[in-house]
Amino acid sequence: MRWWPFSRGARGLGEPPDYYREGLKLANQQKYHEALTSFRLALRQRPGDAEIMQQMAVVYTHIGMPEEAVKFYEGAIKTRQDSPAAHYGLAFLLLHRGDTEGARRHLRAFLQQPPSDEEAAAHIEHARRTLQQLQAGGIAEGEIDA
Repeated sequence: MRWWPFSRGARGLGEPPDYYREGLKLANQQKYHEALTSFRLALRQRPGDAEIMQQMAVVYTHIGMPEEAVKFYEGAIKTRQDSPAAHYGLAFLLLHRGDTEGARRHLRAFLQQPPSDEEAAAHIEHARRTLQQLQAGGIAEGEIDA
């Protein structure tokens, strides 16, 4: 009798697991704490990886830990200054925190090199609209729609 294999993934014997992909899959299933564990392991394999840090920041935002999210967005930007997703996410966390100048700075950085895919269009428009509101005199606490 043959045993059924545990995994039918593309990973061969002896290859390390892809913790990053595992983290993405878990995050998409809204298993945020498990996703963080996978992303931490991925970051161990690839220290300083901006993409992993961005995903960790997104997950921390989802579980209501904005201070941790800020740290990981800042780490991603320190590693890769042209990271539009990190600038975008950080801008809105700073805005919620009341740091309008920081939010302006990161919205401008995002808009200088925005992503070019179709999905990004709504985020680009949201960033433009928010930056215009900030420049026109600010946004009241209840008007933040991040």
